[in-house]
Amino acid sequence: MFFLDIGVSLPGYVLCLLKEWHAVASWTWDAQDETCGICRMAFDGCCPDCKLPGDDCPLIWGVCNHAFHLHCILKWVNSQTSQAHCPMCRREWQFKG
Repeated sequence: MFFLDIGVSLPGYVLCLLKEWHAVASWTWDAQDETCGICRMAFDGCCPDCKLPGDDCPLIWGVCNHAFHLHCILKWVNSQTSQAHCPMCRREWQFKG
């Protein structure tokens, strides 16, 4: 445990001065599943059409609460002949908004 040197002496503790601090962070998508139901790639990664995960390959949720990569669901919707359905539950696909 580190304490900043602010001139306070606490009995039983060794005070030290932090000279450097390197913060590290990570992010994950807030989805119920871990993989896209269409391409089966992880949501923390990207779809097969993209090279890098992140804002260029976002997740899209339907009103049925299923999530997919944006590019995967757009291809799926465009490939449907009549009315687009969710690939997981087969309900009519509508973007959650």
